[in-house]
Amino acid sequence: MRSTVVGSFPVEIKEPSSAKDKLLKVFGSYDPFKESIRQSVFSQLNAGVDIISDGQVRGDMVSSFSKYIPGFKIEEGNTFIVSKIRKPTGEISVKDLLYAKKLIKEYYSGNVPEGKGIKGIITGPSTIIHSSRITSFYKNKDDAIIDLAHSLKYEVDAIESKVNPAYIQVDEPFLSTGMVNMDVAREAIDILHDGLSIPLAMHVCGTIDGAYRDLAKFNVEILDFEFAGNDVNIDILENNFNLFKGKKIGFGCIDSSKNEVDSYETTEELISRGINIVGKDDILLDPDCGLRRAPMDVAFDKLKLMNDIKDKYH
Repeated sequence: MRSTVVGSFPVEIKEPSSAKDKLLKVFGSYDPFKESIRQSVFSQLNAGVDIISDGQVRGDMVSSFSKYIPGFKIEEGNTFIVSKIRKPTGEISVKDLLYAKKLIKEYYSGNVPEGKGIKGIITGPSTIIHSSRITSFYKNKDDAIIDLAHSLKYEVDAIESKVNPAYIQVDEPFLSTGMVNMDVAREAIDILHDGLSIPLAMHVCGTIDGAYRDLAKFNVEILDFEFAGNDVNIDILENNFNLFKGKKIGFGCIDSSKNEVDSYETTEELISRGINIVGKDDILLDPDCGLRRAPMDVAFDKLKLMNDIKDKYH
């Protein structure tokens, strides 16, 4: 049994302190987010997380990708589709992932233990399109979703070839809302999955009572749902586990909607129930969703609690 995170971690922007960084700022080359990535990586590792993220420190889940993809325009924090969606102008997250991977090696003095690593995370095409407003070119969201899937495929392939992560996660929270054409969403995931030699995961938060039969059919190796802040999903998993056989389950066991540390006893009981349903070999413990909104110390303590319980099962 291993642990991971959904992705985001609290961001603490710091002014340059070293002479080198101060000089870089003078020339406009200082990266204020680099220290945030370091802090995020080390916090996750100190908390005992096995498969970490880079902290997703550079912005919200939609604009972090759409600002690099021709066809989108961002105004006052809102994303608009203004022309045909094309290939990204460059690699979006590879640089941060490579830096985070370097930090993992630094943390372990170059000897990274087996089972420890990093995952690449992208926001899914259905979620990005349904979070955006079409102003021209496309007559419907479905065509835009497929074009965006082809665009994001460049990023997926770049992450696999240059970072070699443990796996790649696609965030698709909109798939639980009933607003998405699931056949189109599944076609988009097939595009992202095509040719991958590493596992593909899909994170879907929210209540899945109206979507779980469709979600079970997606071509991914890992399905990640929330269970801590959701009393419905655990019953669905327990009563319909035959639908999910052959897939690993990302098991949200920490309530990311509350900015307070979860109850140890309640979390342990939930994890025990999850293990009884899924089995230790096919479960990945993580929070329900990202922890960006939590205070830094609370986010750390939540992850630490989860991993303290995980360690009891080793």
